[in-house]
Amino acid sequence: MSSTGTTDHGATGPRGARHEQDAADRLLRAATRSGAHLIAEAASLVQGWAVLADPIAGAVYSTPAAAAADGVHAAAAPREHPHCTQRPAAGAVLVLAAAPTVPPGHACHVATTTAALLEVRGQRAAELRGEQMRLHTTLIRLLLAGHTAAVTETLGGNRLTHVTVYRLSGVDLPTAHEVLWRAVRPSLAPYADACTLMGRRDGELVVAELHHGGDDGRILRLVSRLSERHHLLAGMAGPLPLAEMPTAHSDAAAARHSATPDRRVVPADAVGASRLTPLLPTAPYTRWAGSVLRPLSPAHQHLLLVWLRTGSKPRAAAALGLSAGTVRARIRDLSRLLGADLEDATVRAHLLLALRAPAPAPAPDDDDDSDSSINTGSHSGSSPPGPPGPARLESLPDGLLDTEAVRTWANGLVGGLEPHLRIALACWLRHHARTAPAAAELHVHRTTLAGWLTQCAEHLARNLADATVRAEIHLALRATRTGPDDPAALPRRGGRTYRRL
Repeated sequence: MSSTGTTDHGATGPRGARHEQDAADRLLRAATRSGAHLIAEAASLVQGWAVLADPIAGAVYSTPAAAAADGVHAAAAPREHPHCTQRPAAGAVLVLAAAPTVPPGHACHVATTTAALLEVRGQRAAELRGEQMRLHTTLIRLLLAGHTAAVTETLGGNRLTHVTVYRLSGVDLPTAHEVLWRAVRPSLAPYADACTLMGRRDGELVVAELHHGGDDGRILRLVSRLSERHHLLAGMAGPLPLAEMPTAHSDAAAARHSATPDRRVVPADAVGASRLTPLLPTAPYTRWAGSVLRPLSPAHQHLLLVWLRTGSKPRAAAALGLSAGTVRARIRDLSRLLGADLEDATVRAHLLLALRAPAPAPAPDDDDDSDSSINTGSHSGSSPPGPPGPARLESLPDGLLDTEAVRTWANGLVGGLEPHLRIALACWLRHHARTAPAAAELHVHRTTLAGWLTQCAEHLARNLADATVRAEIHLALRATRTGPDDPAALPRRGGRTYRRL
């Protein structure tokens, strides 16, 4: 094929038109099969490579596969690849690189026709998208209701045993949902032993990736890119067994409350994963935690953990799918069961410490000391039988936090705070991060206290909006205090001002 005969209609006339019509027919037949076949046919017609590049998913289709990176780079920086022919197509970019012997006019014709067919396919997919999205939302609801067998039977994936859940929130959620849908290209037929469901529920986007024990990180990468581009915050939980979908769902919501613009996707296992717990002596720590938590069922512990992670009962209710009144009533019952005031900031910090304790390792032989302290309590005053009293959560056993390693950690965290900042921070933490009552007790304006808290966050390099971070800071302040951190001791210079010491 010469470079002059196929583009000059005046010279070749019907032959050039027939050639272009043959190309269009080949592309149309490929488009009726799949998008991948369409891209492969376009690459064949230009005797080079073709890539459909999505800003979120990267290379959606690529022929050959090795050209994917070049196609994505060309779509991102078109001026650096003048030899490539590019066309917008169905929310993505079609990139063609023709062989040197292919006339530019033919390459442009193939690119234009392929982009048009991709648009038609995209419109058809959009017509069906509403029904598919509703079906996905229904399947997610069934998973949350415990109907895992029905869902896996519908999906036809008997190897789908585990689930990873993402919960995203933000202003641009509808657009983000469509973008992620197009990037993931979800199907109810499992591919490579994995299936992705996504749907909007209660003003958030829920993504559930069903797989066989582990995922390849593809959905996590897409969610991360989507969160950055559309300014979303996301929590991630899993992989967990499919039967524990409700737990993964609530854990993902709890993790999302710790997300920030600097860290938009937070795994649930990173929430409350403290720098303190590895420093605690393992044996007394696990014994104390086991004794404290003995009256609680796993469901009780999960409710308390979600509540302590999110920092408020309404947020915990939203994460657990319960009403706020139900969560309040259950926490009141658990407070009586534990014999402790769960509205006390120190008790909450100790409870979170207990809930984050590692599981006790099974003893290889009968250790009389450990067994008696955990099971009978007859030989140790720290483990009496029956429900624990208030002292069990209000104070920690000796030797747990008063170690050199813990003191070094605490000084590294809160050391160097000026007296007025330390007193203000301690007061604010006692009031569960509520500025108004803390400012009233400190006798300063709310704006003044807010400014001090900003200075504290900068000094500590911690996210004070994270409830688990606040619990650790509370413990660090108590471990390093030399006085009562009393608001009455706030340095002042008359009126409501303060002076630096």
